[in-house]
Formats: sequence, C-alpha cells, structure tokens
Amino acid sequence: MKYLFAFFLCFFVFSIGKNAFAKQLNDTIYLADPTIFLDGGVYYLYGTSGDEGFLVYTSSDLKNWTKPTGKNKGFALKKGDAFGNKGFWAPQIFKRGKTYFMAYTADEQIAIAHSNSPAGPFVQEELKAISGTGKQIDPFVFTDTDGKNYLYHVKLDHGNRIFVTELKDDFSDVIPETTKFCLSGTAPWENTAKTDWPVTEGPTVIKKENLYYLFYSANDFRNPDYAVGYATSSSATGPWIKYQGNPIISKKVLKINGTGHGDFFMDKNGALQYVFHTHHSNHKVSPRATAIIKAAFIKDKNGHFRMQIDAESFRFLMQSAARIN
Repeated sequence: MKYLFAFFLCFFVFSIGKNAFAKQLNDTIYLADPTIFLDGGVYYLYGTSGDEGFLVYTSSDLKNWTKPTGKNKGFALKKGDAFGNKGFWAPQIFKRGKTYFMAYTADEQIAIAHSNSPAGPFVQEELKAISGTGKQIDPFVFTDTDGKNYLYHVKLDHGNRIFVTELKDDFSDVIPETTKFCLSGTAPWENTAKTDWPVTEGPTVIKKENLYYLFYSANDFRNPDYAVGYATSSSATGPWIKYQGNPIISKKVLKINGTGHGDFFMDKNGALQYVFHTHHSNHKVSPRATAIIKAAFIKDKNGHFRMQIDAESFRFLMQSAARIN
C-alpha cells in the first residue's frame, strides 16, 4: 500500500509541476525588440509581434502584466492608422509636451506617429515614412541637453550598419544632409558566423555627464550569439569607440540564446533597467521571449563610467489576468 501511495504522490507532484511549467510558457510575453515607457505610474510595454501593428501591455510593478490594453483592440498602433502594411518592428515611445510619439519600422522604412495617450491610438495625418535612402530600420530618437533631436537608425547597406541623422524640431522628418555613419560589425564577437553581411542594430543612446553611450546588438537575431555591446563618444554624432569589455549581455552571461535588441528605461525607484528579447529557448528561435535585467553605470579605477549588468536580476516578463484601467 505504501508503494502505491508513493506512486500516486509522485504522479500528483509531477502533474502539478508539469501544469505549472505549461502555465509559465503560456503566460510568458513574446515581444521582440521591446521597449518600456513609464507614464503616470504605469509601465507600458511594446514590441515586435506581427504585421497588424503594435500591441501594448501594462503593469504597475514590472511583475504582473495585463493582456494587451491598447485602445484599438489591444493595439497602440494599428495598421491603417499610420504608415506601413507589414513588418511592424522595433517601436520606441517618447513624450514631448502633452504629445506622445512612436518611432517605428514598417515595410523596412521608419515612420513617426503621435497620440494623446501611451495606449494609443498612434496615428499620422499623412501616412508616410521619413526621408532617407534605401532600407532603414530600428529607430531611436534622442534629444540632447541642448534641445537638438537625433534619429539613430540602421541602414541595410553592406550589412546592418548604424547611422545618426538630425531630426526637425517637430519630428516630422529628418534633415538628410546631416546623416553620419556610427558603427558596423567589425569585432569578432559582432560576427561570429563570419558572414559577408555583418549585423549591428537596435541602437539606444544614453548621455552620462559629457559622454554619449551608444548601445547596440550584433550578429543576426537568429544567431545564438546575438548579444549587446556599446560604444562611447564625446559627441552625439561620433566618432565612436567600442567598449573593450563587449559584449555586456550575451548567452555566456545569461545562459540563454539570442539575447539582445532592447531599450533602457528608468523604473519608479530611479533605477536603470534594460528590456530585451531572447530566443524562445536554446532549441528554438521564435516567438522570442521578453525579459528585463537591472543595469547601472559604475566608475572604473580610472574614474570613467562603464555599464554594469546585474545577471542575477534577469527574468522573463509574464502576463496575468489582472488589468489596469
């Protein structure tokens, strides 16, 4: 009898564990190229999820996330309201005055839409992409301390290469003649497959004191070695010097494949965090899972700031049944 009891106990524990694991997989949020925007005490999470636009999830604590709460059937930006027919990738949200802006990729071009709410709907009066040559993706808008606006982005030209262009004050378009090259995949860790088309993408820029930090991801996103590094400059337009300790986020650090293409944000406590995606698992690329990790600038022995990642804080984002109104 005791052996039969033990058998059923083991079966029960196994079933509970299996169901809990299945629930975790079902509740994991799958957004690639994610960004988090904090507004009015609420965190808004956006990312690449399909060809219909951009879903948005919300949370009050970065732990419990709602199902999509965008004002257009869960979408913050819906196809038809702004430029693009497919390939809605890599959104970034920023606010100027009372207006919210979304810079994003669609049809392998960059567009900027606006809204009166971070939940959308983000729209354009004229459905158009910004000016520029060739295919352009992965926008990041940065406003310097002097008020000048810059668009960091990726051009698909002899590889995925990062450029910067000045933006007009109203964000309606770029100033094409100001375009400058930033960086490309030249270091061994940036092109582990030794391809003829090296990839650097997903730029994010932070200014710390008088130094500019350009964070980026390298390698094809399907490569297990997809990883994050950064470069620094004394100017918003370069030239850029790559950090010798790159990559700072990688499968070596986190023990999971495909870590990269995210965005930094400040949480409610004023602490810096990085939201990014990973492969679905170490055996499957998509759908890519969304995760966050804590980060901080620390001074090295020479008195210079460098970015430090807290690997122990890494965790995936999960949605719950609760909703934020």
